[in-house]
Amino acid sequence: QVQLVESGGGLVQPGGSLRLSCAASGSIFSIYAMGWYRQAPGKQRELVATITRRGNTNYADSVKGRFTISRDNAKNMVYLQMNSLKPEDTAVYYCNADIRTSPLVTTPYDFWGQGTQVTVSS
Repeated sequence: QVQLVESGGGLVQPGGSLRLSCAASGSIFSIYAMGWYRQAPGKQRELVATITRRGNTNYADSVKGRFTISRDNAKNMVYLQMNSLKPEDTAVYYCNADIRTSPLVTTPYDFWGQGTQVTVSS
């Protein structure tokens, strides 16, 4: 069993910053890509940022230059530093990871966290 647990969400004023963290635990052999997605009320879940095991990153155009994704492979953690937050960044943020749970399993499975609320409002 694998768990992804997010933390760091909350209420912040426009222009402020938050740092989200996600810890992966359980039956983990290897973690491949990790990422953050978000879902605002009435909208579909969308990609925010992804990072490969080697550190290659990809960002949604809407967050480029404001958000930074990083990871700590030794701790099975992924982070999202969010600066210059805007009201339109308000959403539930979900952690995602592609994980091989055993050396006998050749295909990684897709795991999701439970989500953490980020609200940007004055």
